[in-house]
Amino acid sequence: MDTEIVGQSPRGRSLHRFANPGRFLRLSGAVLPWLSVGALITVSFGLGWGLFFSPADYQQGDAVRIIYVHVPAAWLASAGYLSLAICSVLSLVWRHPLADLAAMEIGPVGAGFTAVCLATGSLWGKPMWGAWWVWDARLTSVLVLFFLYLGHIALVRAFDDPTRGHRAGAILALVGAVNLPIIKFSVDWWNTLHQPASINFTSAPSMAPSMLWPLLISAVGFTLVFAAIVVARTRAAVMERRIRGLLMARAAQAEA
Repeated sequence: MDTEIVGQSPRGRSLHRFANPGRFLRLSGAVLPWLSVGALITVSFGLGWGLFFSPADYQQGDAVRIIYVHVPAAWLASAGYLSLAICSVLSLVWRHPLADLAAMEIGPVGAGFTAVCLATGSLWGKPMWGAWWVWDARLTSVLVLFFLYLGHIALVRAFDDPTRGHRAGAILALVGAVNLPIIKFSVDWWNTLHQPASINFTSAPSMAPSMLWPLLISAVGFTLVFAAIVVARTRAAVMERRIRGLLMARAAQAEA
């Protein structure tokens, strides 16, 4: 049953209306199959095109093909943390009913994509730089992002009172968001081994279309994968909370 939150602004009531757990379950149940199928098709097409049919780079050779995994993973590492910070704002300011659950489920998924970004970057860096790891500004800031994810995962589960854990995790997420512009602009602010962005909004891309299009399609596919996993995990968390509430209500009735 939908309830109105007394004493909140119209915007706050609107956010809660769209975040009603029952409504979320119905909407996500309809959207999740499309997300999953779209993710599977898009990732398969993008990676198949990029790994098997795109040309090798004239300098890096076939090693450049790792870009079709590394770049989407890097994009989602930062985008995932940004969504984590947005959920934290919704939780702290508007007491959004699903924001804490969503943030709790975004953390492990974002950490996984960040780990993929670091691993593929290391595999790419070995033949290019002659080392598995260098303390480059971009690499170091992404490693810090990975630790921020791990810290958030641990912190939200560190308290017996879930409310305290979610609040502590939200504060950490907002403080850690300072690292996002450092990741983005590290190659511009410092002399680094990491190459500058090949795609930006202020100039034409520096990649050939035969490499650019499979990269973009892979990025869309990985984004759909990220969204599908988060939606599925959040659905499971909502249903788990509902089941726990029903069990506690039955136990209270039995004691009465």
